[in-house]
Amino acid sequence: MFTKADIEKYFNVEKNESLLLIVFGIAAITLALLFFFYLKTNWYKGFAIPFLLMGLIHLVVGYNVNKKCDADRKRNVYAYDMNPGELKTKEIPRMEKVNSSYIVYRYIEIILLLAGLGLFFYFRNNADKAFWAGLGMALVIEAAITLGANFTAEKKAHQYTSGIQSYLDQLK
Repeated sequence: MFTKADIEKYFNVEKNESLLLIVFGIAAITLALLFFFYLKTNWYKGFAIPFLLMGLIHLVVGYNVNKKCDADRKRNVYAYDMNPGELKTKEIPRMEKVNSSYIVYRYIEIILLLAGLGLFFYFRNNADKAFWAGLGMALVIEAAITLGANFTAEKKAHQYTSGIQSYLDQLK
């Protein structure tokens, strides 16, 4: 049975994971700057670009998720007892949008992973193209990490959505 505690748990886990995403973002940006300014080979310069871009994305996404979690948690816990119709009219559509976004993210991450593999394997033995090999390897690493993180987040989002739906079905 889906309870208010399940809502609390979902948003608390989301908030904690968003903090982890912020830490990953800071680490990726730090590594990118280290690679670009101190390990100045072409391979590391290529490696730095995806780390910098993905680090910035991780920071922005982590911050935005973290900022909204408490308000979403409070709103939905309140709606659970006081206004279950709001769960149906607002939370279910919001979560359906979130769930469909995860599908888009998954395909983008798979494309980036494959592009990174292609770049790395195509240019790995060409010293003049070390930049592209480094860029490809960094794409592989970032896409794999992001794909794994989104896989777990997507699974939790589907469970949460199913839980709300089962709760609403019991009210009928």
